[in-house]
Amino acid sequence: MAAAMRVAAAGARLSVIASGLRTAIRSLCSQPVSVNERIENKRRAALLGGGQHRIDAQHKRGKLTARERISLLLDPGSFVESDMFVEHRCADFGMAADKNKFPGDSVVTGRGRINGRLVYIFSQDFTVFGGSLSGAHAQKICKIMDQAITVGAPVIGLNDSGGARIQEGVESLAGYADIFLDTSYLFITGPEVVKSVTNEDVTQEELGGAKTHTTMSGVAHRAFENDIDALCNLREFFNYLPLSSQDQAPIRECHDPSDRLVPELDTIVPLESTKAYDMLDIIHSIVDEREFFEIMPNYAKNIVVGFARMNGRTIGIVGNQPKVASGCLDINSSVKGARFVRFCDAFNIPLITFVDVPGFLPGTAQEYGGIIRHGAKLLYAFAEATVPKVTVITRKAYGGAYDVMSSKHLLGDTNYAWPTAEIAVMGAKGAVEIIFKGHADVDAAQREYIEKFANPFPAAVRGFVDDIIQPSSTRARICCDLDVLASKKVQRPWRKHANIPL
Repeated sequence: MAAAMRVAAAGARLSVIASGLRTAIRSLCSQPVSVNERIENKRRAALLGGGQHRIDAQHKRGKLTARERISLLLDPGSFVESDMFVEHRCADFGMAADKNKFPGDSVVTGRGRINGRLVYIFSQDFTVFGGSLSGAHAQKICKIMDQAITVGAPVIGLNDSGGARIQEGVESLAGYADIFLDTSYLFITGPEVVKSVTNEDVTQEELGGAKTHTTMSGVAHRAFENDIDALCNLREFFNYLPLSSQDQAPIRECHDPSDRLVPELDTIVPLESTKAYDMLDIIHSIVDEREFFEIMPNYAKNIVVGFARMNGRTIGIVGNQPKVASGCLDINSSVKGARFVRFCDAFNIPLITFVDVPGFLPGTAQEYGGIIRHGAKLLYAFAEATVPKVTVITRKAYGGAYDVMSSKHLLGDTNYAWPTAEIAVMGAKGAVEIIFKGHADVDAAQREYIEKFANPFPAAVRGFVDDIIQPSSTRARICCDLDVLASKKVQRPWRKHANIPL
């Protein structure tokens, strides 16, 4: 009997142990399921950003979401997201509540490919706190920037943000330091602050809209009708650039013959030196497939800058525009040109310069604005550049502006002149008024000056141009020169940094 009771007791204990084991096993088995569910829930929440109602509001404004922009910009299926689960760390002003926590916070970060080429990307999510920058937001951006530097890849930022997150105070401002057409605005302070400080009434569009920054301030380089147009153009622009400053300019297969003649160029420059023509016609005629990606087309229109290809090789083009202010250089065009030249030099992109410049724009507004200082920026940029530099003088090359436009004196590698080129201190009329002041026969004196100076021979005799070429042969000559200059190497003395006249 006692034995039976001991057996029963032991059985009961075993039953309890078995029951406990089953409970433990069920707990262990259910835990991963619970974690997996949480992971999937977080992923779904991250994909929705601020929620479907905010996504709908974004679409009503004619704007894509952060993830839609990434999907459109990158090659299909190439995006690899990072830090999807990161959340902000602010606990003030009710921010610690679950309803104010969004996986990924207000920015989507990761890497992907554009036409097979690696790129890192961040896209600010306006559906989460208006895309405002928090400490976590900044941390995510800095992380992909560090990764991009490590592997030598570019970073593309798609900005759609209301600024620093007010609830986080100084931490969000620290984040900025660490990082550092009717639907987009860019300004330091909004209209309300401007009104309170200066008593000026100004709308968002007037203060920092696309038109303001692409035509007046020069802060933005181009404006587009909508997100899709902007992202498609961004893909095209990306194709012209190397992945980093350590790489050479990209070269792609070219079906446009490098020795192609362009007969229409022989008559493109008007016989009358005061008559305008479009420098873009020359550029389109010479480059591969007539494809030219212009930068800042609506700002400082008297100078043209942009990217193209010659025999498949990416090049940067700078050209005076006779249709606007006769192609004169002024403050804005000098700064625009200088920035572009330095960009090309930084990324090993050869420079082609087309010159038709009657001088610097005169007037008190230019002098008071510092045209000497700003004009020197363009001169400095060309002189400093070590990439291949080919210059073509199509017509006027007068005074100091001639020197500034990648002349032989600024170490241009190859400098050509067309038969229509006029390389002189100034135009014939102004020169005659000074030299032959009070002369009985001014017309005869002007004809004498033109015969002596208003042609390319004085510069060619002195070696300031390497050859006088037929305009129709310009493409063939430039393509040949670029092949020769592809191995160009320039050694400069070490210095801490350059001292461009800012």
